[in-house]
Amino acid sequence: MSKLTSAVKVLVVDDQPSIVEELCEFLESRGYRCDACVSSHQAIERFNEDPEIGLVLCDLHMPGLDGIQLVLELQRLSGKHRAFEAIMLTGYADKQDVIKALRAGFADYYQKPIDLRELLEGLQRQEIVLQERNKALQLGHLDQKLQYLSESIEDLYQDLDKVRRAPLSSGAADSADEAVGDTDRVEIPSIFNQLSPRQLEVARLVGKGQTNYQIACELGITENTVKLYVSQVLRLTHMRNRTQLALALSPNGSGLRQRVTAQ
Repeated sequence: MSKLTSAVKVLVVDDQPSIVEELCEFLESRGYRCDACVSSHQAIERFNEDPEIGLVLCDLHMPGLDGIQLVLELQRLSGKHRAFEAIMLTGYADKQDVIKALRAGFADYYQKPIDLRELLEGLQRQEIVLQERNKALQLGHLDQKLQYLSESIEDLYQDLDKVRRAPLSSGAADSADEAVGDTDRVEIPSIFNQLSPRQLEVARLVGKGQTNYQIACELGITENTVKLYVSQVLRLTHMRNRTQLALALSPNGSGLRQRVTAQ
């Protein structure tokens, strides 16, 4: 039994079981894990079930979905969140077949009978390509998270600047009091005293049962910023979720408020 040399799993697809068995046996002896499939539909199921599959070896001419249709379907299932590389195997293929396959997304192709040494080298090359694509995907996800964080921080600074520049006047306070509902008249547990004015404002709106989107519209901030405020409130008040937070600020949540205050 050979030592595992690759973390990537290979999906081997051919309607001839003997070919699938031979390829899997060879690749496993070289350190690859393989999923053996004798139809495109079976391959689609395996691909969906196993996110470790990153390399696909498939025959071009198969009943049902052919190799090109299979790869197109795997691409659709992968979307922008999963990468894989495909190599075509064919017993006979004219130039147009090869061009069509490469345009569909195949990285390479090999004519049957297959030179296993050449196939292994090609597979190893595509594994390196796959590693680079996965790195790019991870960097893209990280960039999205950083962008979200940057936008949230910018919104927070804007809110802070508004508070500093425009303190609530007595007239505005009176107007605000007129618009206050039952939730805002509820006695606030002492644990909420540590919240900033904006955090408390978000907490009150959660207590009214408003969604993040509704809160964002009412306060003129982004929904991502609302999520950030809610997370801060839950952390500072040691509450498990927004339902508990809403109950603590609701008119009928006196029992819960007493327990929160006791904490």
